[in-house]
Amino acid sequence: MASGRARRVITMLSTTANIARYAIYYAPDPADPLWQAGCRWLGRDPLTDETLLQPALPGLSSAEWAALTASPRRYGFHATLKPPIRLKAGYHEKEFLAAVEALAGMIPVFPMPALSVTTVQGFMALTEQSPSSALRALCDHCVIALDPFRAPPTDEELARRRQWPLSPAREAMLQQWGYPDVLDEWRFHMTLSEKLPVSAIPEIQSAAEKYFLAALDKIRLVDALCVYRQETPDRNFSVLARFPLARAIQ
Repeated sequence: MASGRARRVITMLSTTANIARYAIYYAPDPADPLWQAGCRWLGRDPLTDETLLQPALPGLSSAEWAALTASPRRYGFHATLKPPIRLKAGYHEKEFLAAVEALAGMIPVFPMPALSVTTVQGFMALTEQSPSSALRALCDHCVIALDPFRAPPTDEELARRRQWPLSPAREAMLQQWGYPDVLDEWRFHMTLSEKLPVSAIPEIQSAAEKYFLAALDKIRLVDALCVYRQETPDRNFSVLARFPLARAIQ
């Protein structure tokens, strides 16, 4: 894992701030085998936007597997902490990044809980084997502390979130935070697929478990907040910056 307090900003394009979307994600360090495995699984490296060769899966052609990972590939390998937002009028990318960096500097590094491949409602993801209060607190901090930068959702965005019926609790989250699956409704997950055909799930999950086995066996820390940016609606999300969390004074 990367160490130290160096501020790492990958790129900077403030001219797109009025239409760009920004998300706060957990992502492994680029040197971590889990990052490398996850990017190959989805077929894209969000650091470089390079297309990667995906692993062959039983019963699926390369085109079929590419289609079944299209959405997570666009967003890049990650777990969501604060969902994508547009910046509120009057705020700029530089200010937002400074706020994320300041927040990261107040949160101590902590161990990542053990993860495993699971399938929930047909979607495959890496999830916690047991809930982590530290991960939950990190997500809550990101949602609440950075919300002043969030532009209100458009009617189109609200309609998209309401495509499927929301529980009263998720509707309340949508109205207050612009997204239904935050705070009490949040669950850590690193998405690995679109919704899969029921008949294909057993073989694909078994293949995923074997594929990620070595990477998931490694002990790792949650040691940074990552900012991903989508410059325009037709573009992929890519890594903009990675800000280290606080480390104990030796």
